[in-house]
Amino acid sequence: MVGRIAFQGEAGAYGHQACVEARPGLEPLPCPTFEDAMDAVRRGDAELGMIGVENSTYGRVADVHHLLPYSGLYIVDEAFVRVHINLLAVKGATLADVKRVRSMAILLGQARGFIREHGLATLNWSDNAAGAREVARLGDKAEAALASEIAAEINGLDVLARHVEDNDNNTTRFLIMSRELDLTRRGDLGMMTSFVFRVRNIPAALYKALGGFATNGINMTKLESYMVGGQFTATQFYAEIEGHPDDANVKLALEELGYFTDHFHLMGVYPAAQRRHATA
Repeated sequence: MVGRIAFQGEAGAYGHQACVEARPGLEPLPCPTFEDAMDAVRRGDAELGMIGVENSTYGRVADVHHLLPYSGLYIVDEAFVRVHINLLAVKGATLADVKRVRSMAILLGQARGFIREHGLATLNWSDNAAGAREVARLGDKAEAALASEIAAEINGLDVLARHVEDNDNNTTRFLIMSRELDLTRRGDLGMMTSFVFRVRNIPAALYKALGGFATNGINMTKLESYMVGGQFTATQFYAEIEGHPDDANVKLALEELGYFTDHFHLMGVYPAAQRRHATA
């Protein structure tokens, strides 16, 4: 029996593309939401989850960082997917026929130049692949979708314009998540460690908590804050660093972090992807 990897969206979504590229031996499992994708992994319906977290043009995917700490899952890999945005329409349509385009807000934001140049009205859609499916259902030459070429193939649509994204390096980063934490691997390009923490309510706690990473020569590649529990005073941080928790300098930095935090949760330890260095 072939294992499965869950992703958010319908067949043809960019998460689908990420699954095919990063885990070709697993069957992609479409899920309506990120929560559903994580649930599928927790239940054992899928071995892994492919979770989109940020795009080089648009920024971070809303709400995902709120879900990660409470998912019950761990990050075991990362995947960088080059996002080529294509204009899809029904068979026989031309670019001049198209009056309106639909896609998720995050994708509409990555193709603003093309949309403005052609004077297209926009519809914010729940999912890029679902937008392509709706265009196929409508059968109207004036209606189009921004989506992947996989979505065009699945829904029997023509690609009227390829690679209409504003930025040539438009890339989305995905986290691959599992039920089990894996601390055994060592990547050829180094390791990444992800964690969440909350600082104690004392003066300069964040400054002191992060000092250990600087003094121990550790590169912190990401630090994001967000409120928890609807309280303005309860701020949680999501962080990513280069290194493995077993490395001597990382151990020292995490010990120092512990003095100034009242909550710490290790989210994952995984090899740094080659694309991380290529897109740096």
